[in-house]
Amino acid sequence: MDIDLARSWVQAIAAAVDQHKDYLTQLDSAIGDADHGINMHRGFSAVTTAVANMEADIVGAVLVKAGTTLISSVGGASGPLYGSAFRAIGKALDAPTADPQQFAAALAAGLQSVQKLGAAAPGDKTMIDAYAPAVAAFQLQVDSGGDFAAAAGAAADAAKEGMRATTPLQARKGRSSYLGARSVGHQDPGATSTALIFRALAETVAR
Repeated sequence: MDIDLARSWVQAIAAAVDQHKDYLTQLDSAIGDADHGINMHRGFSAVTTAVANMEADIVGAVLVKAGTTLISSVGGASGPLYGSAFRAIGKALDAPTADPQQFAAALAAGLQSVQKLGAAAPGDKTMIDAYAPAVAAFQLQVDSGGDFAAAAGAAADAAKEGMRATTPLQARKGRSSYLGARSVGHQDPGATSTALIFRALAETVAR
């Protein structure tokens, strides 16, 4: 991962969110405030602008900038949660490039930041249900000798599985937890956008 790749990753996320914003809002209309797609689109559109021409000498600077922009431009819980994740990832990457092991540690730092802020655990029907298995899959591939592309691909697949696994769960955190049993049978929008983020990483690295 270098500075250009980090910039390409957040641009790919923005493109994916733009493509799926209506779907994200549709999911959120069932168990949330019906604004997740709108908020994510606003946030990553702002991120694209913010990182487009910024000067950076370390890879993490791009991701810290992305996180700070999300916090300042996205309403509701999404801005602080996704923003803190990207800021934590970026702060862990304080060199011009990052190898797969360093990036795995940075992803784990991002996960820890989100869990600290949102107090959610796997099984609570949140973005953690996609994020946690993605981090584990990325680390497992790296520990097995896989390269960056293999690790990112495994993370994207794991995030997608985690996303799908939220459907039968009852929400225990966030806005959807107020619905109780009525949240069962709906895919979590945060887990869905998190899966998009990891798929964008895999596609960016594989280019």
